[in-house]
Amino acid sequence: MIFLDFFKAVSQFADPRFRRVLWLGVGLTIALLVAVYSLFLWLMNPTFEGDITLPIIGPVSWLGDLLSWGSLGLMLILSVFLMIPVASAITSFFLDDVAEAVEDMHYPYLPAVPRTPFYDSVKDTVNFLGILIAANVLAFAIYAVVPFLSVFIFFALNGFLLGREYFQVAAMRRLGREGAKELRRQNTGKIWFAGCLMALPLSIPLINLFIPILGAATFTHLYHRISGTAATSG
Repeated sequence: MIFLDFFKAVSQFADPRFRRVLWLGVGLTIALLVAVYSLFLWLMNPTFEGDITLPIIGPVSWLGDLLSWGSLGLMLILSVFLMIPVASAITSFFLDDVAEAVEDMHYPYLPAVPRTPFYDSVKDTVNFLGILIAANVLAFAIYAVVPFLSVFIFFALNGFLLGREYFQVAAMRRLGREGAKELRRQNTGKIWFAGCLMALPLSIPLINLFIPILGAATFTHLYHRISGTAATSG
């Protein structure tokens, strides 16, 4: 059923309002990806001077090569890992817009709800990013012990965390924080599986640019299906 939720999200490309949010989301995703990539290079070369030498790519100057074609290729490769925190950050900016567009088309019988205060969304996202980063840092120790399981651990861990956040944010609009937590606890397996399916395309360069917004739409459908509000959807 999660695949049906995703196909519903993709089918809404015809909606101009949804396309507007999608392209804004892609633009912000690229901006955030470049920002995270810049931070990565800064950490590798904190003095801002000289070149750094990377395997295959060769010498890369921090600022001069940031927007070069060689650096663009490196950024696309690193996006396999960098898109996980970027996708998390996107929820605070566009979840309400995506959810409203989805509900207006597929669940027009539902009453309108107030938008989530921006400060609350950003606070939740920052808190979650801390958990996401800490969990992945700890996971590196496990990768060293069982490297043959690293790929499975990576997707299982990030699928769990992404599913948890995206569903929580989607459900919180109508159920409140505690109601969303309770519904999430009752459907942990489904949400985890959906999160893993979201994490997989996030590891594919270029395609992953579209996944944060499509993921927000998919989890909006998932919430309505689990909560029962989709039962009367036309």
